[in-house]
Amino acid sequence: MRLPLALVAPLAVSSLLLATPALAAEAPAPSTDQPVLRQIAAEVDPKALESTIRSLVGFGTRHTLSDTVSETRGIGAARRWTKARFEAISKDCGGCLTIETPSEVVTGRRVPNPTEVMNVLAIQKGTSDPDRVIIIAGHIDSRVSDVMDFKSDAPGANDDASGVAAVIEAARVLSKRKFPATLVYAVLSGEEQGLYGGRILASHARAKGWKVEADLNNDIVGNSRGQSGVMNNTQVRVFSEGTKAVETPEQANGRRYNGGEVDSPSRNLARYLDVLADRYLNNFDVVMVYRTDRYGRGGDQVPVLEAGYPAVRVTEAAENYDRQHQDLRTENGKVYGDTLEGVDFAYLAQVTRLNTVAMASLASAPPPPSGVKIEGAVSPDTKVSWTPTPGAAGHRVWWRVTTDPQWRLNRWVAGPAATATLKDVVIDDFFFGVSAITADGWESPIVFPGPAGSFESPPPAAAPVPK
Repeated sequence: MRLPLALVAPLAVSSLLLATPALAAEAPAPSTDQPVLRQIAAEVDPKALESTIRSLVGFGTRHTLSDTVSETRGIGAARRWTKARFEAISKDCGGCLTIETPSEVVTGRRVPNPTEVMNVLAIQKGTSDPDRVIIIAGHIDSRVSDVMDFKSDAPGANDDASGVAAVIEAARVLSKRKFPATLVYAVLSGEEQGLYGGRILASHARAKGWKVEADLNNDIVGNSRGQSGVMNNTQVRVFSEGTKAVETPEQANGRRYNGGEVDSPSRNLARYLDVLADRYLNNFDVVMVYRTDRYGRGGDQVPVLEAGYPAVRVTEAAENYDRQHQDLRTENGKVYGDTLEGVDFAYLAQVTRLNTVAMASLASAPPPPSGVKIEGAVSPDTKVSWTPTPGAAGHRVWWRVTTDPQWRLNRWVAGPAATATLKDVVIDDFFFGVSAITADGWESPIVFPGPAGSFESPPPAAAPVPK
C-alpha cells in the first residue's frame, strides 16, 4: 500500500526549495485528484457482471476446440454472443465502438488439428491521441481436467468468464465518455490451449501500429474464498515482470550494473494501479506481486510482454484450485468445478472498478515521458532529464531509496522545462523516475530512466511475436 501523494510530497520540499530559489516563481503543481474516477467506479454494476457470466456459462463449454456452428453451445456461439453484446453497447453510445475479430488458424501441442482461434475486440478510438492504446483483456475459452476434452461441460464461470465480464462491463461504463487515448476491450480465445489469444492480440497491435501503453489482463478475478476457506474480498493481486522480456544482452548488462530490475514499465504500471486503488476505491487494495505470473503458470499477458508491450496480470487474492480446470463432480462431499457458485459478484465488481478507473486515468493522462536520463556520478547532486511530453503542463521528478517498493519523494517541474537538478540527492543512493501531468491534473505512470524503464514499444524487427 502506498502513502497518499499529499503525505509524501512535503517530505521532498525543504531541501529542494532551499536549493533552487527559482522554484518560488514556478506555477504550482495541479491537483491530481480526479472526482470523475469515483463516479466511474460507482457506475460498475454487479448485476450486469452476473448477467454476463450466466450467459457465458449457458453455452455449456467454451473450449477452444468446441463447436463453432451451434447457436447455443460451444465457443463459436459464445464469441458471437460477445460480438453482439459489444454491438449493443456501441449502439447505446452512438456507434463509438468498432468491432474487430482478428483470428489465426493454429496447430500445436494442445491444438492437434488446424483450428481458427478468434478474438473479439471492441475499439473506442481516442479523440486526440488515437495511436496510444490502453487494453483490458480476458479470455473466453474454458476447460475441464483434461485440457483436450472439448465435449464435457466446462462452465468456466471464474476462469475466465469473470475476466470477460469485467471487459464487457468496462466497455459499458467507459463508452459513455470520451478519452484522448484509445481504449480496447479484448475478449480472447485459445488461452488454455497455449496463450494463442494473447499472441493474436499482440500481432494485431503491431499490424495496426498501436502504441500499447498498458494491457490489463484479467484472468480469474471473481472468487473471494480460497481453497483453505480463507475469505479475502478486500485485495487483488497484480503480477508484473521485473525486467523486460525483450531486453537485449547489452541492455541487461547496463541494468544489472546500474539498477532497473524492479522498474520495468509493467512494474511501474502495477504501482500506478496500487495508487489508484488507494485513492479511489473503498476498502480495496492492490497487492503487487513481483512475478510475471503465478509460480510456474501463465496467462495471455505473457505473449504481449514478449512483443514488447507493458502488461500486467490481474488475479483474485485467494484462489480455489478445486474450482479451476476441474471436471464437474462431487467426491467425498467436496464439490469440484468452475461453476457460478464460486463467483462473488460484489468482489468482481471491485476488481472491475479498479480496471475502469485505471483505463480512464491512463487514457486521460499524457503518454509516459520518453528519453528519461540521469547524471551525477561523483557529484553530490543528481540531474534528471527527459524529452518534453506532448500535452503535459509539466513533469514530476520522483525518487526513492533503492529498497523501497514505492515512489516516495517528488519535485514538480512546470512548463516545457525538461531537466531538474536535485541538490544534495546523491545518485548512488536512490532510484529515479519521471511522470507527466496535464494542466487539469491527469498523471502518467512513472518512467524509470533508460531502456529498462521505457514505455516505448520496440520496432517489430526487435521483438517478433512467437509463433
